Amino acid sequence: MQNTEATDKSAPAANDHLKALEAESDIAADYLEELLDIADLDGDIDMDIDGDRAAVSIVGADLSNLVGENGKVLEALQELTRLAVYRETGERSRLMLDVSNYRANRKAELEEVGRKAVEEVNATGAPVRLDPMTPFERKVVHDVVAAAGLTSESEGEEPRRRVVVQPA
Repeated sequence: MQNTEATDKSAPAANDHLKALEAESDIAADYLEELLDIADLDGDIDMDIDGDRAAVSIVGADLSNLVGENGKVLEALQELTRLAVYRETGERSRLMLDVSNYRANRKAELEEVGRKAVEEVNATGAPVRLDPMTPFERKVVHDVVAAAGLTSESEGEEPRRRVVVQPA
């Protein structure tokens, strides 16, 4: 009987969380649509829920100006979008923004970097220090390292913070 009660109580909480994430996506999409209009850029906005965060993507012809060198403009745009969501909801957002699949493609590249670092650590037994990365990039590498059964940590200060992969 207690299990049923726990399930009954958690279902509304999960539903409320999902509704909050959908609201974040809607707010972000409205903000980004206005931005695209102001910048006179053509783009379609896709919204999704990825795990426990809202995910919004802008896809279109040439949106490279919204990505910038090494994704720096994308990072700034994501922070501005999160601020727009915060302004409307009063809650901190973990929204993830992607433009023209930049993050998706970068994630695949970083997963390969993580796999190579794991191989090197396994072969040499020595820690491997990677190049500085953004928080998003570091998380991707940490996830790959953990999945391979090794440990990793971040060291240094932003913007020179990097992942160090440790031997088992």
